[in-house]
Amino acid sequence: MDPTIILFAVFLFLMLMNVPIALCLGVSSIVGIIVMGVPLSVVPMQVYAGIGKATLLAIPFFILADALVGHKTGGLAIVCVIVSCFFAAISGSGPATVAALGAVMIPAMIEAGYGTENSAALMSASGSIGIIIPPSIPFVVYSGISGVSVSRIFMAGIVPGILMGVALAIAALIILKKNHQKVVQQKKASGAERWAAFKDALWGLLMPVIILGGIYGGFFTPTEAAAVAAVYGLIVGLFVYRTIKLKDLFDIFKEAAISSGGIMLIVGCAGLFAWLCQSEGITRTVSAALGGIATNQFTFLILVTIIFLIAGFFLEATSAMYILVPIVLPVAKALGYDYTALGVIISMNMAIGQITPPVGVNLYVACNISNITLKEISKKIVPYVIALLITLLLVSFIPSIAMFLPTILHA
Repeated sequence: MDPTIILFAVFLFLMLMNVPIALCLGVSSIVGIIVMGVPLSVVPMQVYAGIGKATLLAIPFFILADALVGHKTGGLAIVCVIVSCFFAAISGSGPATVAALGAVMIPAMIEAGYGTENSAALMSASGSIGIIIPPSIPFVVYSGISGVSVSRIFMAGIVPGILMGVALAIAALIILKKNHQKVVQQKKASGAERWAAFKDALWGLLMPVIILGGIYGGFFTPTEAAAVAAVYGLIVGLFVYRTIKLKDLFDIFKEAAISSGGIMLIVGCAGLFAWLCQSEGITRTVSAALGGIATNQFTFLILVTIIFLIAGFFLEATSAMYILVPIVLPVAKALGYDYTALGVIISMNMAIGQITPPVGVNLYVACNISNITLKEISKKIVPYVIALLITLLLVSFIPSIAMFLPTILHA
């Protein structure tokens, strides 16, 4: 039997058996390597090559945004989106954004009358902005695969990320009006209250300034920025907000190590799978077939959207990028489509994948916080998915939206 068929058959079988994605990629790759007669010694080398490519501020953000717009119609829905944009500039992860903010935002929205399912759905959708507004984990992964400058694609993600937030806020307000939903209107904050909220949130607001300013200013690399942000967050948590105690440090470091280990396992196995596809010519064959269909940019963008949206149903962003980006890059080059804009579009597709079943990780996090089922939240997520799809199409067919900042700042 053709080794390629065996590779993908094992991968799909393991996925259908609900095996974790890292093991799906790793086991199917090892089976493919054995069938193809490739020495198993390549496994540790390729896993390492995949890896080796170079919550504590939620409450202050919430308080500040609530003081600014909480009194308006649908104010808490707008607050949810604004705070998610703020936190996205720190976390770089959709599930992390939902987990950190959901514990604050979802109960607040439920208490104000937004409904449990709708509150959880809006928080899930808002959390997807976490991988678009820089810093972004998928952007770093894409940079490693494509060779695009990290600072350039970071800059390209800012405007699309803000547009995603605007689209979600509009969708939330439309839903409220359509359902004639009665929500609790809050008292407008005074100037003194707003100033106090700003001062309280200032230390948190400085973190994205330090991260992005340091990268764009050439003071440190994205890897070094992560270390600086971790140290800064630890100092602020220990000595300014005092939400961290010395006795908490062991548990914090242990949780970080476990989370990082899980991510690195996925990255390593995805790198092994991608290497196998490339070395056996699978990537080139599929890329050539795609190029034969996508004879112009319009067709290419439609196909990219379809491919990555479907991938987002079953794969998390890192795995999908390692497998699929090498396929679409040659076609984009042949058609003259900018690699940076393409990276933003692919990441936006992956962001939508975070809120679409069956592997919508943001949905699961929100369900755990709000104690509802995936079926219940899936009914309410549809309008927000539509809002993000509209934004995706705008950015896809008007690439100047993403390239505006990199162009004017010569990044």
